[in-house]
Amino acid sequence: MRLKNKVAIVTGGAHGMGEAEARLFAAEGAKVVVADILEHEAQIVAADIRAGGEEAMAAKIDVTSESEWVGLIAKAVATYGKLDILVNNAGISGSSVGDPDGLDGWHRIIAVNQTSVFLGTKFAAEQMAKTGGGSIISISSIMGFVGSTTGHPAYHTSKGAVRIYSKAAAVRYGPSGVRVNTVHPGYMPPMLNATNAGERAEKIAATPLRRIGKPIEVAYGVLFLASDEASFITGTELVIDGGFIAQ
Repeated sequence: MRLKNKVAIVTGGAHGMGEAEARLFAAEGAKVVVADILEHEAQIVAADIRAGGEEAMAAKIDVTSESEWVGLIAKAVATYGKLDILVNNAGISGSSVGDPDGLDGWHRIIAVNQTSVFLGTKFAAEQMAKTGGGSIISISSIMGFVGSTTGHPAYHTSKGAVRIYSKAAAVRYGPSGVRVNTVHPGYMPPMLNATNAGERAEKIAATPLRRIGKPIEVAYGVLFLASDEASFITGTELVIDGGFIAQ
């Protein structure tokens, strides 16, 4: 098992890519904290993992809250004794706020997608340093590299900031044995579920592999970065997009 005896927190773990990551981590031997603002859904995922004979617990968190981050990490350590892995997976798209081009929408997207990564990375790294290190993986996006005609500027900005912040964090926390990397998914559920059939077909046609991705394909990339197999990898990006930004 690639994560045997490791303790992991996955934010946004109640659905989509976060759920796939939480389930895969548990199957690979990790004790998993399924953290999400959707507490009931997180409890369902954690219970299902436990029903399969693996270890998991649910926790509610607003990832924009400093105090809730402190509480989440304390809860994980109190329950499982340590923290080895954090996946900053929680995030929102521009379409999830009322006016993504207005100031309130800008602040909301930045808070959930960018500030949350700062908070999670800071407090997780401080905890990991006490036990010799760990791995932090933040889910960015291919939109953290490029602009688009369909995306919202705040979303692109937040995902680009996650990429650069994680490089800075890798440098800062590296001496403590903490690795920090980003994963950049391409077009896939659940974000693509909100698009119409025509736009979906356009995204597929624009992807060299001629299909959209699957959450489990991202989860396997995250698993690699979380594992000891990636012990000399930090401050870099893993793009999982079917070749979209290679063009």
